[in-house]
Amino acid sequence: MNQSSNVGTRVPSDYVCAGNALAGRTILVTGASDGIGRSAALSYAAHGATVILLGRSVEKLESIYDEIEALGAPQPAAIPFDLEQDTEETYEELARVVGEQFPVLDGLLLNAGLLGERRPLGQLRWNDWQRVMQVNVNSQFLLIRSLLPLLDAAPQASVVFTSSGVGRRGKAYWGAYAVSKFATEGMMQVLASEMENTSAIRVNAINPGATNTAMRRAAYPAESPDNNPGPAEIMPVYLYLMDAASSAVNGCSFDAQ
Repeated sequence: MNQSSNVGTRVPSDYVCAGNALAGRTILVTGASDGIGRSAALSYAAHGATVILLGRSVEKLESIYDEIEALGAPQPAAIPFDLEQDTEETYEELARVVGEQFPVLDGLLLNAGLLGERRPLGQLRWNDWQRVMQVNVNSQFLLIRSLLPLLDAAPQASVVFTSSGVGRRGKAYWGAYAVSKFATEGMMQVLASEMENTSAIRVNAINPGATNTAMRRAAYPAESPDNNPGPAEIMPVYLYLMDAASSAVNGCSFDAQ
């Protein structure tokens, strides 16, 4: 059943991801070196996928690379890449590098993001606004555009954006981050509508909710982080949207919790 623009969708209650559900699939994960991206990459690998790890820190990418190899999962690939780069040519070169080794891309998890300054809009610094918009919005567009031929080559491909509760209803002092997540929801809906009935690519978004990550701890320094689930605990929705079980789901914004 195809769904369109449903906000707050949840994983079917009876969904269980089979151990080899992602075997033979290649999935690229941005922000793979930390937090939710790291957990997603490990989960995809544990279920049989070949994972392409994209992140800024070479040291952290090497760490998760080794961890995936230790699982006995398919050999991953690690690509150091800074999403603050803002030239079209840089992203086209990334797609060329990926395509040389992986001519088909079955999944793309757009997980990386910047929190930026939390202050009134009238007090935001222009450079901070630009950085957040570059990483959270512009880089996602450039990645989608450059990787689309590889996604289109897959029998069924899944693109997953990362949303937020403040990208559905604006809140004071969430600044560029909230605006960027409204843009993310919009980009997901536009792309999903374009892919519907014309492509085997499905496009959805996930709102992780309050999760014990570095970004959450920075946003809520007075909050006890242990009150929130860790990234590994919210993985069912991340697996579901890469699994064939969600092949007819398009244009939905899921809640992980």
